[in-house]
Amino acid sequence: MATIHDVAKLAGISRTTVSRVLNCHPYVTEEKKRKILNAMKQLNYVPNSSAQRLRKTKTDTIAVFVPRITNPFFSYLVEVMENEAAKFGYKLILCQTHYNKEQEKKFLELLKTKQVDGVILTSIENEWRHFKPYLNDGPIVICNEYDDDAYVPSVYLDQVKGGYLGTKHLIDRGYKRIAYCAGSERRSRLTRDRRKGYEQAMKEASLVIDEDWYLYNAISIEDGKNVFLRLKQIKNRPEAIFTGSDEVAAGLLKAAKDSGWRVPQDLAIIGFDNQPLAQLLGLSTVAQPVEKMGSQTMKVMIQAITGEESKNPTNLSFHLIHRTTT
Repeated sequence: MATIHDVAKLAGISRTTVSRVLNCHPYVTEEKKRKILNAMKQLNYVPNSSAQRLRKTKTDTIAVFVPRITNPFFSYLVEVMENEAAKFGYKLILCQTHYNKEQEKKFLELLKTKQVDGVILTSIENEWRHFKPYLNDGPIVICNEYDDDAYVPSVYLDQVKGGYLGTKHLIDRGYKRIAYCAGSERRSRLTRDRRKGYEQAMKEASLVIDEDWYLYNAISIEDGKNVFLRLKQIKNRPEAIFTGSDEVAAGLLKAAKDSGWRVPQDLAIIGFDNQPLAQLLGLSTVAQPVEKMGSQTMKVMIQAITGEESKNPTNLSFHLIHRTTT
């Protein structure tokens, strides 16, 4: 069955504009109307009147999906979003997916049953085809993550550049044997792209990568401690490590110092995000503009709810912070 998303894609016009035409909204050009009507005809798309009435129900509530709120990055991001939403009279519902695909699907029902006006995804566990049927029930905006198949507004950072920036910093500091540590590569597009950036920087410097230097399934402080134990067993032991999280970097730092290692002399460590923890521990890190990301995402969501056009996508920038661990 065709959706409003399919109509928008075929017509080459935003979903918001298609929605305006379906609801007889003024200020849509005749040319756009013609393209939309032709697309509807080709797809045999028929608006569901009961669904349209349901969509007009307003809750002034927005759902934000996060993998886990105990990660300070997501805590701060949600706080910024909440403050921005309050300016426009909206409140938030926090939905923790715990990196679980089925849990994510269950939360999407909030949009279908009109318990929320829109959904913000800060992580994506399922393939985009699972989200597509819900696009007719309300706006979905992506923050932090990205997906090439997602035809929705997004606010993100180029993670290839993030991986490159952190690795290049270690190379510029004179390190040659550099490990790459991250979460699940299979699940996360972010992890895969950061790895691309890492490999790009290593290749540019003509540095060989040992396959044993790829260390995955690390998202917490405790995971960072375990990564250090794994790292100690590597025959061609790295002298520096790029991590995808300040939490993991903090765990590594603690375990290394507990074992009598000097940081950065015996092991240089760089984190990711620039959480308050990084400043407290003196961690070098790749900083993300969390405040700008959160506020911009909420503005885009409210524009989508109110039927305004929004730029798609919004690409923000990283910057490197050098502290004592490199």
